[in-house]
Amino acid sequence: MATGELTKRVDESELGYGEALTATGRVSAAKMYEPAAPSGPFNTRQLARLDEALTFASRETGLDFSLYLGELGEDSRSAAEKLHATTADPSNAVLIAVSPGERKIEIVTGKVAHVRLPDRGAKLAVASMVASFKEGDLVRGLINGLANALRMLSDQAGPAPR
Repeated sequence: MATGELTKRVDESELGYGEALTATGRVSAAKMYEPAAPSGPFNTRQLARLDEALTFASRETGLDFSLYLGELGEDSRSAAEKLHATTADPSNAVLIAVSPGERKIEIVTGKVAHVRLPDRGAKLAVASMVASFKEGDLVRGLINGLANALRMLSDQAGPAPR
């Protein structure tokens, strides 16, 4: 018997719905894919808008923008810096960490990113997000505030160096 040869033959009458026996004797099965609905405060459209803003900012600047939404704890800066360190290229990364329950926002930039995005630019982006949150609708404030902040940050950083 050759390596990989099947030892058990399948009776076609035993096949289930969406299954077929191929010419090689392999069973091919078609199954319905049910995408998981997003859990959390955002719907699919809102998540797509955030993803689009992050992708645009990253492409425009050549910096790796990412977003963390969740609890940061008592030492929010240290927690955000630890999260930033887990990015693919921390030196070229910008992390926006938002903890709505704790009313905290941290922006962490890597060494390369910080040259192009100084603290002043990050503070302006935070001020823009805070203004959006004060409108009362946390989810809409996050979406609009983060999208505006990403635009501001990418404008501040400028286009990717060639």
